[in-house]
Amino acid sequence: MKKRLLAAILSTGMFFATTGNSFAVTQQRQYRQSRARYIRHKRRVNTVKRVGVGTAGGAAIGALAGGGKGAGIGAIAGAGAGFLYDKHEKHKTGR
Repeated sequence: MKKRLLAAILSTGMFFATTGNSFAVTQQRQYRQSRARYIRHKRRVNTVKRVGVGTAGGAAIGALAGGGKGAGIGAIAGAGAGFLYDKHEKHKTGR
């Protein structure tokens, strides 16, 4: 009788010990996934900022140089320059 009671207590204790570790692993996985999602979002926001600033700068310079048509051409050129700058910065941070 004592052996059965001891075996039941030990097996119950081992059962709860193993379930606690899996909960911790799940929490860690969720943290890593949410952190990765945040980093991807931050990278996209930085890309939009860089391209947007390039577009605005190109449009301003184009408007000063050639009026309305120059503003459109400058905006396209500025967006391209902003994209190239963003690509350069992303490559630089990965070193």
